[in-house]
Amino acid sequence: MVAQFCSSLADNALLIAAISLLAEIHAPPWMTPMLKLFFFISYVLLAAFVGAFADSMPKARVMLITNGIKLVGALLMLAGVHPLLAYAVVGFGAAAYSPAKYGIVTELLPPDRLVAANGWIEGLTVASIILGFVLGGALVSPSVSAILLAINLPYVEPHLDNVGQAAIAVICGVYALAALINLWVPDTRVRYRKQEHTLGRLLLDFGHCVTTLWKDPLGQISLAVTTLFWGAGATLQFIVLRWSNDVFGMDLWQGAILQALTVAGVPIGAALAATRVSLKRSLGVLPVGVAMGIVVFVLASLDFTLLPRSGPSLWGHTVPWALVAAGSALVLIGAMAGYFVVPMNALLQHRGYVLLSAGHSIAVQNFNENLGVLLMLGVYALLIAANLSTAITMQLIGAFVAVAMLLVLLKHLANQRREDSVSQIGDTRHGY
Repeated sequence: MVAQFCSSLADNALLIAAISLLAEIHAPPWMTPMLKLFFFISYVLLAAFVGAFADSMPKARVMLITNGIKLVGALLMLAGVHPLLAYAVVGFGAAAYSPAKYGIVTELLPPDRLVAANGWIEGLTVASIILGFVLGGALVSPSVSAILLAINLPYVEPHLDNVGQAAIAVICGVYALAALINLWVPDTRVRYRKQEHTLGRLLLDFGHCVTTLWKDPLGQISLAVTTLFWGAGATLQFIVLRWSNDVFGMDLWQGAILQALTVAGVPIGAALAATRVSLKRSLGVLPVGVAMGIVVFVLASLDFTLLPRSGPSLWGHTVPWALVAAGSALVLIGAMAGYFVVPMNALLQHRGYVLLSAGHSIAVQNFNENLGVLLMLGVYALLIAANLSTAITMQLIGAFVAVAMLLVLLKHLANQRREDSVSQIGDTRHGY
């Protein structure tokens, strides 16, 4: 968990630094969401291979190797390679890292502890995202970047000629720390059959895995929910940055802190889910996803200029009530997301482990989730290119999430009527 935390911390801090680099080279606005697209495209293109790779050796060794690839990507960005290409290398490492970091959980723990374990993991992952945004925002802020640029290190300082590169130099140190911690990740001693090596057999095997999960009544629902969650979540990351600038006039580093509030609510929801939702009751959280989409739509529709400018005092500064209201709504959205995605993750991991294997099931999950990310980011980039306002874009995302989650809920009810999914959860023949 510590290794995952540090690696994810660096990933998210690097995103903010890369956005800063794009601004410094005067890249067009539509290129900013393309950072995530280039990052996640490896999850889709390599999905047929990373599962087999993760199951071919101890997960601890896989995590060490792939974290090193992430470090190489950050170093390429530091050396002046275009941020999109360098971040794609980081995404390549992350795509291969993911089946190992999640697959090791199902190897270590029994099914009845997966929801609680996912609560811990999601909580730490969310903390790393929050702190990653804060770290990235702090590193590109005028005060901190001035200190970094003033540091005179032999053979290094002449290359740090802008704010983004100075931030990336620090982030490379975080990646190196994550790689070092991976040396202490335990070997679970779980071994799988010899993995396929030929391209054709790997693709056929992966196609069988995808079909198996999508045909499973429980797997298809949890897979649809997590795919929708990550696609919408990745898009909202960028929308909140634009929204904070349009509504409150915030700079990038200030918007990164407001963006972190959305993620700050996720561990609250994750903790509630870990203590209140069992694996058998995991599908009961689906209505929360519908409500989350509605809250996003309402937030985008509010006129914050109507709220009084004076507000509570925080660390000696007066915070406008508009910011208090917006921040509270973002935390609520994050909490709702954490409450419904943690049980869905646990259910999907368990169904995948029962039907397939740890590495292959996570690879299928990553393929679907990140295909959703790519599609939604592509649509978002088109909306930006069409000069659609941030408020309307945010309303469209919220409405889409609400309607899509409602359709998933109706599909689950249909599955219940046809196959009695609730009884399956208590049936040992289905792996519970």
